[in-house]
Amino acid sequence: MRKNKCRCFYIILLAFILFNSACAQSPGLAYVNEEEKVEKSIVLLNNDKYLVPLRSLETLKAASVHFSNRFAAGFDSLLNKYSKVDPFSGDDYLRTKSMAKLAEDLKLYNTIIVQLTDADLINPQIINFIITAQTLKNIIVVFNGQGIALAKLNDVTAPVIWTERTSEVAAFYSAQAIFGGVAITSKLTDNYAPRYRTNMGFVIEKMRLQYTVPEDAGINAANLQAIDEIAREAMRNHATPGCAVLVAKDGKVIFNKAYGYHTYSPEMPDKISDIFDLASLTKTTATTMEAMRLYEEGKLELDSTVGHYIALARTTNKNNITIRELLMHQAGLVPDVATYERLKPSDYRPDSSAAYPTKVSDSYYLRKNYFQDVMWPEMLRSSLRTRGQYVYSDLSMYFMKEIMETITSIPLNVYVQQQFYTPLGMQTAGFLPLNRFKKDRIVPTEIDDIFRHSLVHGYVQDQGAAMVGGVSGHAGLFANTNDLAILYQMILNRGTYGGEQYFKPETVDLFTAKQTSVSRRGLGFDRWDPLTDHHYPSELASPQTYGHTGYTGTCVWVDPKYNLVYVFLSNRVYPKDSSNKLSSMRIRPRIQDVVYQAIEKGL
Repeated sequence: MRKNKCRCFYIILLAFILFNSACAQSPGLAYVNEEEKVEKSIVLLNNDKYLVPLRSLETLKAASVHFSNRFAAGFDSLLNKYSKVDPFSGDDYLRTKSMAKLAEDLKLYNTIIVQLTDADLINPQIINFIITAQTLKNIIVVFNGQGIALAKLNDVTAPVIWTERTSEVAAFYSAQAIFGGVAITSKLTDNYAPRYRTNMGFVIEKMRLQYTVPEDAGINAANLQAIDEIAREAMRNHATPGCAVLVAKDGKVIFNKAYGYHTYSPEMPDKISDIFDLASLTKTTATTMEAMRLYEEGKLELDSTVGHYIALARTTNKNNITIRELLMHQAGLVPDVATYERLKPSDYRPDSSAAYPTKVSDSYYLRKNYFQDVMWPEMLRSSLRTRGQYVYSDLSMYFMKEIMETITSIPLNVYVQQQFYTPLGMQTAGFLPLNRFKKDRIVPTEIDDIFRHSLVHGYVQDQGAAMVGGVSGHAGLFANTNDLAILYQMILNRGTYGGEQYFKPETVDLFTAKQTSVSRRGLGFDRWDPLTDHHYPSELASPQTYGHTGYTGTCVWVDPKYNLVYVFLSNRVYPKDSSNKLSSMRIRPRIQDVVYQAIEKGL
């Protein structure tokens, strides 16, 4: 049996707690108990300029410097859940270089997080480094140690996060506080230095995801173990080579595991940081996000027509189709048009050139303007057979992309990156992942033996999206589980995240609500199916549930009733898209139901 490959930060932590706990309670409860002690003791000082929690992640260039902190690896790992933060070992500079060299190596960072212990505070070089750096950079000091040592930081004007707790849980909590993943509400209970006196301390609220154990959300971790078996069942039956599962409850990521391998060869284990082809999750995660923003700005009217925005549509049967109809899949559009089937040998080349600039995959370049000359006219000419009925169509999101790019004059991939992914701290989400990441971070999708005749790895699986260069309204987006959790937690929060408002609550409510008696759909979003024998998206999901699925074996479902975000990513089409076992075995809904059952059972 293939070994379950779990890449979840708190598993190691739980083993640590269980080994070191003198009580007979479960590891999860031991974690929660220690976390409560940290929460009651942790204090934020010198935050006059409200640097903590960090905001404006799109401009953040952060580094984390540690010296003797034995929990630095876990601390830095938690920081990188929120934004890219590069680690530096200060001890290396103390031993072999100089603190001046450290300052030089940090010159391109605008924010420096310095981890301190009692042992570090007896070294004047470290204190001098902080005092000098705080005049040039945004410095945040995290000190775990005895309160009496705060006197060593009396000349530090930068924010100081302090707790006497020196556990790994305290390190995790402190790291999350920097980004507002947890709140800080306590104040000093004694006088420690002229700068640090009784009742001093700044309060910050939780404003981003927290990373913790199921027990912190009132769930027994043992009741989630059935997820492991369902995932292993999927792999044993070749429903997918591997997968990643994330569960966020009450704004807390309580489960994030990866299973199996990139392929059916046991060489590259799946990791929770792996990047997957999201397929039709693109429709909600990219296209619908932009549609919501443009609607809110008054630039996109739901009852305006395709012809209003697209001149070429005005002489076609698409002229009076409304935006609302496109988003509900009730426009009467055919599901898709022929794509690669129409290609002629003269349409593509193995090398790029000015005449063949569109990269479809390795050694496959499409001729210039192929979409405008062939695919787009075919879409505009396509028949309308079922207007007013629900017929799922990829064409709807091709049209939405063209409409929105006409409004903004900004490509879809650039718009969502700038407006959503980067500000939210989503580090992997985006189109064209090979432009930013090495292949070993991306899960291969399929072996395409009918179109590209190669392994599709880092390129979009959908043929139509590939032929427009990898950026389309219906497919082409890639991401990992954490990024999706961030975005959909923002939607669950009704538009706010990280102290910023991305949408008005009424906009989120409108787009995620059931729109018509014709289907279960929202605007862009899929929803819970009222036909209970369909058990969609799962048997126990509430009628409030909304989200979407993707052809490659992906889904995200948000259930406001349970304050829940559920993410499942896989490459079920590997090696070919002929297997439908992931659906026939109901892997995704069964895992989702395990979560509901665990919630109902509680602790």
